Amino acid sequence: RKTYLSPAKKLRLSKPSKSAALHVDLCKATNSTDALQYLLQFARKPVEAESVEGVVRILLEHYYKETDTSVRLKIASLLGLLSKTQGFRPDCIVDDIINTLCNEKSHQVLAQLLDTLLVVGTELPDSPAVRQRLVQVSCKHLSDTYFGVRNKCLQLLGCVGTVDAPLSKDVRDVQSIISDYFGDQDPRVRTAALKAMACRLLSDDYEQVRSAAVQMVWVLSQLYPESIVPIPSSNEEIRLVDDAFGKISHMVSDGSWMVRVQAAKTLGSMLQVSPHFLEQTLDKKLMSDLRRKRTAHERAKELFASGEFSSGRKWADDAPKEKLDTNTVNLIASGACGAFVHGLEDEMFEVRIAAVEALCQLARSSPTFAEKCLDFLVDMFNDEIEEVRLQSIHVLRQISTHITLREDQLDTVLAVLEDSSRDIREALHELLCYTNVSTKECIQLALLELLKNLNKYPTDRNSVWKCLKFLGSRHPTLVLPLVPELLSTHPYFDTPEPDMDDPAYIAVLVLVFNAAKSCPTMPALFSDHTFRHYAYLRDSLSHLVPPLRVLGLDPVDSGSASGSVESAQLFLQQSLNRISTIQNLEAPGAQDLLNFTIRDVQRLGHLQTQLSGAADFCATYLRCQLLLMKALQEKLWNMAVPLCLKQNVTATAAARQILEETYKLEFLYGGLENRQIATIHHVRLQAKALQLILSARTRQGLDPLISSCEKFLQEIEAFQRSFLTELPHLHDSFVDKLLELKPRISACSSVELVKILQTTLRQSGLLQLRLPEQIHRATATIIEPTGESDNPLRFTSGLVVALDIDATLEHVQDPQNTVKVQVLYPDGQSHVIHPKPGDFRKPGADRHRLITQVYLSHTAWTEPSQIEVRLLLSYSSASSSLSSSKHLGWSDSSDGLQSPEAVVEGTIPFSKPVKVFIMPKPARR
Repeated sequence: RKTYLSPAKKLRLSKPSKSAALHVDLCKATNSTDALQYLLQFARKPVEAESVEGVVRILLEHYYKETDTSVRLKIASLLGLLSKTQGFRPDCIVDDIINTLCNEKSHQVLAQLLDTLLVVGTELPDSPAVRQRLVQVSCKHLSDTYFGVRNKCLQLLGCVGTVDAPLSKDVRDVQSIISDYFGDQDPRVRTAALKAMACRLLSDDYEQVRSAAVQMVWVLSQLYPESIVPIPSSNEEIRLVDDAFGKISHMVSDGSWMVRVQAAKTLGSMLQVSPHFLEQTLDKKLMSDLRRKRTAHERAKELFASGEFSSGRKWADDAPKEKLDTNTVNLIASGACGAFVHGLEDEMFEVRIAAVEALCQLARSSPTFAEKCLDFLVDMFNDEIEEVRLQSIHVLRQISTHITLREDQLDTVLAVLEDSSRDIREALHELLCYTNVSTKECIQLALLELLKNLNKYPTDRNSVWKCLKFLGSRHPTLVLPLVPELLSTHPYFDTPEPDMDDPAYIAVLVLVFNAAKSCPTMPALFSDHTFRHYAYLRDSLSHLVPPLRVLGLDPVDSGSASGSVESAQLFLQQSLNRISTIQNLEAPGAQDLLNFTIRDVQRLGHLQTQLSGAADFCATYLRCQLLLMKALQEKLWNMAVPLCLKQNVTATAAARQILEETYKLEFLYGGLENRQIATIHHVRLQAKALQLILSARTRQGLDPLISSCEKFLQEIEAFQRSFLTELPHLHDSFVDKLLELKPRISACSSVELVKILQTTLRQSGLLQLRLPEQIHRATATIIEPTGESDNPLRFTSGLVVALDIDATLEHVQDPQNTVKVQVLYPDGQSHVIHPKPGDFRKPGADRHRLITQVYLSHTAWTEPSQIEVRLLLSYSSASSSLSSSKHLGWSDSSDGLQSPEAVVEGTIPFSKPVKVFIMPKPARR
């Protein structure tokens, strides 16, 4: 009972403590500067929900006494912050805040108090009585001379007012009150009125007002798209979303470029607009004298009905009888017409980019519109600004499924391959991968231009080959008639064998072989050497050349390969399940089973590339278990300590390696669920326990052992706190047994703890791994340098030489912060370089490209030597421990957010090293 009452006492004492402390501080203040200082200090400390009301009373009490405006302003702002406290309902302080409004003379303080009421209104949306009071207060202060007060009143009305009916007889409806301020003399108030309710001030002379109007017209069009609205000065009606589209289209020709950007972006999200209005945006010529054109049939019918035909003797005797007031012409007529044409021709490149992006969004939802806007997008490939060109290429790629390029369009597209910017050229290669073309002449033209590109920029080699791979597989029937010409074959004469080292010839073969995959008649056109070249490329460039069933060279059937993913996944899970029988086996048999399973899983990863990430993950996890098993084998622990120093060294190395592998498992793989992360941390805990036991056996002294034991106990607590929901799945594991023994462990001596750990570690079962849906391994491939050149990079010693690095990264999260380049010199020196954020590009989902330069320097060497370049993935264990403890609330101390273990930071090599010859020469005297 005592233990139950003690926290209650503490709570009772702490309830008035915050307000009491504040009261004492404010009483101590001799002047307004001191009071402001105390309030600023108070604002930095959190306040519990129970204390808020007491604190508010103290603040209000001081507010009434205070003469200084800045202190009253700070108190008003604190009232708003306190009203947001979780678990506190601010309805008890509404009356007090409204009372302070009545006597306040300072406009700034009034505005701040109204802001506090705005917070209260949003915190109490379900209280009609409070809402009514707030509306009345807003209406009362709307006549204030200061724009800030009027602003806040309008915001408050927009937040708490309803459009259903007036709240009381003497108060008008909220909409009409707000509409009175659309013509306010201050543009900031007009902006606030707009934000409270949409309006027609799209032609206001102040750009901020027009901008807010565009925003609000869009909001209304999304809320009520199908509402029918009348067109002014006509008897026709129109859908609200179409009307809004026309009005916003008109703003694409606004005088302010910021409004034009906003209007263009907004059009892109109006996907419900009618196709008729959508198509008008690309045509300037739909208008005639700002009127809706009647068809020839309608005009003839009208003439016939009137019985009058033009005699031609009198000038303009068939002119329209009614006068046209151009100011009353509906905006739909002039607005939507050519909106995107204006946007794409705008002088500001930001507007052009916004128009291109909007076209993309609309074209993706409408195939017919995609075809119509194709010419406009292709024209943007010639824009003077690189960013616009790049964006238009990306956009065309996104809508490429809807379109087929004509020859003239393809000509314009391919002209961009001359561009000196690598990003532009690679974006275009990516576009051509997904593009459909209409004729074999188009394929011929594309191949010709890509080969020119290859000749001019040899570094584009991989990108061009990949592009031709997709071009061939998309258009097998168009490639077929070109094969004799492409391969220079002749029906009667033998032709010379081309050079296999020529990148242009490889490019042609990649195109042909990928087309041949779905065109069985094509291999009949191949000559003998083509088959030999196929066998060579299938081995050396297997990612570009598909398996073909030709002359028994490659018996792999691609059809069966795609269906085998499920069976491979099943095999992987069965292999993991088989490991659970390991408990029943003797040590040698158990180790053999683990070794065989690791081998099988690794082979599966090589055969089935889609499962390579999951297979690597399983193999690494099982390797950790094998290392642990070897370190815990019988003879090591039954021997006297001085006799087993050699085994001790082996076990220490195993523990260190397990730790390294667990960091790889945690940070190198994506798509892991909480259960897998708990399993990884469990293995890490076992390795740390093994390290503790081994350090105790080497007898370094009692003090270091005691601190190591304390640290390990903190690790167990941290594990329990982080993976509380996963503990039921860890039944009969090492952690599970330790948590059962927790009372005993906490009280025992360090020597006894080591004995308990040793016994528990050897008795605990192997934790079975359950695979999530998809695991991806972060990988990197260095394209440049290739490491094939024997010509050394020569430079003067002590100076620097730049080495170009080009690499592709797959499944890397946040590469700007985690990817580093390491250079290893022959003398053992190692340099780690952090690439700039601008060196990373993102050509596709889960794919990044790193194009950077590394500066090398060294003292003179007598002969050229190789340096190694590789990519590293850096990690910090703090990020994982924080993510697992982010559920901790304010009630926990800030110390609770810190991981008990020292933050471990490290790097994992995740690319194959590339060797480069360099030769620093001595400086000339």
